[in-house]
Amino acid sequence: MFYNIDKRTLYIILGIFALISLMSMGMGGIMATLLTLPGVIIAICFHEFAHAYMADKLGDTTPRSQGRLTIDPAKHLDPIGFFLLIFANIGWGRPVEINPNNFTSNKSRQTCEMLVALAGPLTNFILAIILTIIYYALSIFIPNPNNIIQIIDTVVFYAISVNIGLGVFNLIPIPPLDGEKIFRRFLPYRAIEWLDTNEAMLHMIFLLLWITGLLSKVVSPVITVVFKTIFNVVGLGFSIFI
Repeated sequence: MFYNIDKRTLYIILGIFALISLMSMGMGGIMATLLTLPGVIIAICFHEFAHAYMADKLGDTTPRSQGRLTIDPAKHLDPIGFFLLIFANIGWGRPVEINPNNFTSNKSRQTCEMLVALAGPLTNFILAIILTIIYYALSIFIPNPNNIIQIIDTVVFYAISVNIGLGVFNLIPIPPLDGEKIFRRFLPYRAIEWLDTNEAMLHMIFLLLWITGLLSKVVSPVITVVFKTIFNVVGLGFSIFI
């Protein structure tokens, strides 16, 4: 998104922004940010790994040749996207490169591209469910937690929030998000052609919606619904232990 800007200049700007953010947070805010880091790393790494894994399964070995079939953070974290996800609640990992011409599946090229795009958000939702199970297990089976367990409990809670947020956010059908690649599978040829022709303009619209906060007003209620649904369903399962 921001790679047309000199990276050194961008890093300086982001560094200043981080310093200002940290100074305005106070100790409580700084601690919350630190406890969010594991969830951010897990969410991004598994999201990008899922894209790579699905592409590989469909016959495109491009991600494999680039070393992306791993959850190693060094392979998936983008410094700018990682930073913004922590401080601005919007971010991304290093995009997984694919070559649709390499797909060997009997599915259509568009279907393969949709499955690769869908794998990322879907993995985030699966992770959120697994982490919610862990969260409930800690709460029920360790009724009197010590300080370490309480910290783990908080880290898990933040990780659930980050995974749900990243999953929902990426389903927005605007480029460059996964949602656009998913929903274009169901669009007529002329609509796809229009999307490709106006991709730069749509990127600007996306940034405008994000900067003005309009995007958050649409996404936040959806995140809340997904969050409550996962907690309610998992909580119902654990009710037999209460």
